[in-house]
Order: sequence, then C-alpha cells, then structure tokens
Amino acid sequence: MSQPSTPGAARPADPRPGGYTGSGWAAGGTVFAGVLLFVDGILGVLKGIAGIASNDVYTRINDYVFKFSVTSWGWIHLVLGVILVLVGWGILKGATWARAAGVALASLNLIANFMWLPYTPVWAIVTIAIDVFVIWALCTDRSNPSDLVRS
Repeated sequence: MSQPSTPGAARPADPRPGGYTGSGWAAGGTVFAGVLLFVDGILGVLKGIAGIASNDVYTRINDYVFKFSVTSWGWIHLVLGVILVLVGWGILKGATWARAAGVALASLNLIANFMWLPYTPVWAIVTIAIDVFVIWALCTDRSNPSDLVRS
C-alpha cells in the first residue's frame, strides 16, 4: 500500500552514504562540545590573566606535589585557554583536524585542572566535568564533521 506523494509532504530523510551509525545525541553533543571548548578556553584565558596579574588571587599551597608559582599556573592556563579557543572554533567550523585536537587538548586541560585542584577546587571540578563531556562527545560522534556546518 503506497500513498501517492503530494507536493510539500514531509518525506523521510535519505540515509547518509557509508551507513551512518552515529547518534543524534553525539552529533548535537559535538557542536555543544565545540561551544564548551570555546567558552572553557575563554575562561582559561581569564583564569591565566588573573594568575599572572596578581599573585594573591589564588590560595597559596605550601606542601603540594605539583607546586608551581601562581604566575606559572597563570601562564599554563593562558596558553591552554588560547589553544582551546582556536580548537573550539575549529570544531564549530567543522574542521576535521579540530576533533582530534579537541580530544587531545581536553585531555591535557583535564590533567592540568586536576593538578590545579587545590587552588580552586570547585571550578577545577566543573572544568574537569566539562572536559570529560567534550572527550565523550568528540569520541562517540561518527558523523562527517562538515555535515554539522550549515552551508
């Protein structure tokens, strides 16, 4: 029993070539991951500037294994933040290189914030959670990155 097609009637979307198996959640998560990386990068830049500009913004830690000066941590967060902004922008533009770079940099940012944990525990945990989501979203989406960008 087939129905005649009428003009303007909704038709199911054509399947993607290559047997698309990714989920809609992951594809939407990839765009959201790009936004999160971009925003996390901006916040990292601000965190870095605060650490560089003033040594008494963050709590000083006396006996900590990963003890760096607050200025050193500021430079680490500033550089990571700038790179995260660029990679987040690349993900939003649909660049293929940005996905792999996003996973690598989100992992690096996760490690840096784990080491930064005693200085600002709440914000470090929030950033770690964001990085875990970004890594998940970029690793589970199997769609073509250029399909995410609207022409």
